[in-house]
Amino acid sequence: MSLRMYDLAGADPEVRFSPYCWRVRMACAHKGLELEAIAWRFSDKEIIAASGQGAVPVLIDGAHILHDSWKIAVDLDQRYPERPVLIEGEQGRALASFARHFAQTAISAVAFKAVILDIYNNIHEKDRAYFRKSREERIGKSLESFAISEDEARVQLRIALSPLRALLQEQSFINGAKPAWADYCVFGSFMWMRNVSSKTFLSEDDPVFAWRERMLDLHHGMARQSKRAV
Repeated sequence: MSLRMYDLAGADPEVRFSPYCWRVRMACAHKGLELEAIAWRFSDKEIIAASGQGAVPVLIDGAHILHDSWKIAVDLDQRYPERPVLIEGEQGRALASFARHFAQTAISAVAFKAVILDIYNNIHEKDRAYFRKSREERIGKSLESFAISEDEARVQLRIALSPLRALLQEQSFINGAKPAWADYCVFGSFMWMRNVSSKTFLSEDDPVFAWRERMLDLHHGMARQSKRAV
């Protein structure tokens, strides 16, 4: 059984760095579903027009087309209930929803400032004008003015990750003894930083670092073996 997903790629088509696409990649591996991740770039919006919007991930399962990583996760559990569950029950959904918002507002907010120039420098030339224009309109300043240094990113992330650090001192994964969608939501943000930047954002003595290492080793080291931009 094979699914196809359009997956954001850099100038090197093997470099995949979208946090949302990484959520889906890990989710499919969790459920034991074979996934073909197809390189997609910002300028390829017509390719995913059938999804009714212009962003990835877009997952295709036969005639079934879905976008938005959260909707995809919910759909995978509904369509493949016999396989390992991503979001289990009402409490599992609440935890997964919290993790999704935490990743977006606490982690990715810092990560975006930390790697925005790395993204710009590693995407395909044909995407750069669009990326600069769309992002500068969104943030209200130049990419260069918006970006923060590696040291500042480390400081901001250490603060932002405080609740996650406390949790991971008590248990191996956000979900508990085993990983699930809540872990994949947060991990996607770290794969964003890892695959597009050579900067170091976590100290090795940080429980979050140890958790990230465990996540990198999941599913036969799928994430660890992924190609980095640098």
